[in-house]
Parts: sequence; structure tokens; C-alpha cells
Amino acid sequence: MNAPTTVIRQVTPADLDRCFAIETEAYEGDEAATREKIATRIETWPQGFIVAEVDGVVAGFINSGAAYQVEMADEAFKEMIGHDPDGPQVVIMSVVVHPDFQGLGLAKQLMIAFIAHIRELGKIRINLMCREQHVGLYAGFGFAYLKASASEHGGLAWHEMALEL
Repeated sequence: MNAPTTVIRQVTPADLDRCFAIETEAYEGDEAATREKIATRIETWPQGFIVAEVDGVVAGFINSGAAYQVEMADEAFKEMIGHDPDGPQVVIMSVVVHPDFQGLGLAKQLMIAFIAHIRELGKIRINLMCREQHVGLYAGFGFAYLKASASEHGGLAWHEMALEL
């Protein structure tokens, strides 16, 4: 049996339904973005949205927006309000792998590709919010812990981290 083939590429509009399915399957409760928010992210800044395909099936993705000033607890930014493609900072909104594909190292492959891609775009910093159990994961990619977030997105506690590029 051959090992699965993984391809990491920029999102296309055709990926919308699969990305929404992954988002709703992998995130808890109100934490998942709506189909409309994902559509807006694809349409507004596809350069900041990458997917991992395993044997031709989208298995996970990272999406983001760019800005000059970042306020991590700003819920409107998740709808790309305040996004500026010329902004030097990037905010990751989702890092997600479908449960059927977890444990294959896809999140790591996605993060490595995403960081390299954002560096190539000339950005200076990547910001994200994560749950407490993921702080160590992102620290392993060089993200520095900033603070507990004021965000109560999805009724959950969040932590803010950043990677200087």
C-alpha cells in the first residue's frame, strides 16, 4: 500500500463546502465559523488561506486575514472587517484538520507551509488565539505567549500568541 500523497495549496472557491464541513466537524459548539464567514475569507484573501489535500481530498486548512493594527479579541475581524491585504501583520483564524485525518502530522505540515508562505508575502508577524491545550504546540513553531485573551469566542477561554517573522 502506498503512503498517502499530501499537497498543500492555496484555497479555491470550489473548496468552500469541504472547508465548512471540516470546520463544523472539528470545532466545538459555537467555535466553528459559519459557511458565510468561510466564503468571505476565501473571496477576500485567498492568499492567506491554504488547504492540505490527502489523496485529492481536502483534509485540513489554515485561514487568516491581514491588518496594520491587530486587536485579537475583535470578533468583526473574523468576518474580514478591518482586513487590509497590505497590512504587515497576519491573524490566523482557523488551523483545522478533519478528525478522520488527525494524527498524520497535517497540522504541522500546514503550519510550516503557512509560516513560509506568509514570510514570502513580506509580512512581519503572525498572530493567533488558541485554547490552553495548544499553547505548547504553537510555541514549538516559535510563537511567543502574549496573554490570556479578552475574547470569549464560542464561550471558551483563549490565549494570544505571536510569531515575529
